[in-house]
Amino acid sequence: MGVEALMTSFKGFIDVHTHGIGRYDTRAGRPEDILQMAALQAGEGGGAILPTIYPDSIDKMRRNLEAVRKAMEMQKESGVRSRKPEVIIKNSGFPSSRITNHTSLILGVHLEGPFLNPERCGSLDKKVFSKPTLSSLKKLLAGYEDIVKIITVAPEIPGALKVIEKCSEIGIKVNMGHSNATYKQALEGKKAGATGITHLFNAMRPFHHREPGLAGIGLIDEDLYIEVIADGIHLHPMTLELIFSIKRIDRIILVSDSVKGKKAKNGAVYNKDGLLAGSGITIGRVVKILRAAGVSDAEIIKASTDNPAQYIGL
Repeated sequence: MGVEALMTSFKGFIDVHTHGIGRYDTRAGRPEDILQMAALQAGEGGGAILPTIYPDSIDKMRRNLEAVRKAMEMQKESGVRSRKPEVIIKNSGFPSSRITNHTSLILGVHLEGPFLNPERCGSLDKKVFSKPTLSSLKKLLAGYEDIVKIITVAPEIPGALKVIEKCSEIGIKVNMGHSNATYKQALEGKKAGATGITHLFNAMRPFHHREPGLAGIGLIDEDLYIEVIADGIHLHPMTLELIFSIKRIDRIILVSDSVKGKKAKNGAVYNKDGLLAGSGITIGRVVKILRAAGVSDAEIIKASTDNPAQYIGL
C-alpha cells in the first residue's frame, strides 16, 4: 500500500519534529523503537510523524536513518491502521479519547543537523556537529535521499549555503535553525533555497530591534514556514499570541519537539544539566494553551495538519 493511499485514510496531527516519546527515541538504532513512537503518538491524536534524528557522527546518523527506513517498510508490509474516526476538538482538548490500537504513519525523516552552530547548540551535543560540506552531505544522505524530508542547517556557517542549495536541488526541505544568523545571513539562506525555520525563537540569536536575526525573518517573511512549539514552556503564551497575530496562518507548523525522558510538572523534559531538552507532551496536548492565547480551533487544525502536509509535499 503506497504512501498516497495511506494518507487518504488517516485523520490526525502531523508532527514533523519529534525525537522521541515515553521510553523510546530515534537514537536507539532499532526500528521497533520507531514503531513504538508511532503507536504512542497515535494515542495522543497523531496521524503521521517525521521521526527526527539527533546530530551525531555520520555513521551513527545513518544507523538511525536505517532504523526509520526499516520501520517504514514494516508499516507498509503489515498495513497501517491509521487513526479513525477524525479527531474532534472538545473542551478537554485533543485527543477526544486514546486509541492505542492504531498507529501514526511514518512519512520519512527530519535530520536536525549535523550542520549546526555550536554557539546555539541548546541541549544538543555541540561536539558532534559537523562543518557543512558537500562531501559530508553526500555521505550522510547516500541511499536515504528518498526518506529525508527536512534537514535543519545553520546558514551562517561557511559552506552551509552550498549544502542548502544541494538539498533544495534534490527535493529536501531545508530549515534554518540552531543558528546565530543575522537577518542578512538568514536572507542569504533563504535565497540559497531554505524554506523553513526550526522551532522559532529557540536555539537562535534573540530578536533585537537593531538586529532581528533569524527570529525576525521568521515572523515577517511571507514565504518561510516556521515551526512552533506550543507547550507554554518553549514559548511564552504571549509569544504564541504574537506569532499567530503576525505570521500568515498557512506558514505556521505546530511541532512537539518531543523527546524521550521523564516529564517535569510543566510538561517539559530537562537534561542532567537542567537545560530544556525538549517537550514531554505532544501536539494533541497543547490545545488549551493555544486557545488561551487566542488561537482559534480552525487555526490549530490548519497549523497541525494542512500546513505540515503542504510543507513536505503530501
